[in-house]
Amino acid sequence: MAGYSGTKDDYARRLRRIEGQVRGIARMVDEDTYCIDVLTQISAVTKALQAVGIGLVEDHLGHCVVEAARSSDEEGQEKVTEAAAAIARLVRS
Repeated sequence: MAGYSGTKDDYARRLRRIEGQVRGIARMVDEDTYCIDVLTQISAVTKALQAVGIGLVEDHLGHCVVEAARSSDEEGQEKVTEAAAAIARLVRS
């Protein structure tokens, strides 16, 4: 079971909202909207995706990593390494 299962509906709702924002940005480009206005919307979408990513990291740490650590030190360390790599990818993006 995924660590975010309890909040899956919230994540789905947020992602649908972000999807709508991205469609709005595409429409802005089609309509030749002023560059700064488009960039402002891109920034908003980026922040919204980052918030989803941070929430998923938190859920992963609180559920998957904790459960693996309870199972064994080796499994716990594997999950910590996996989480650290995922966080590094988020930071670079």
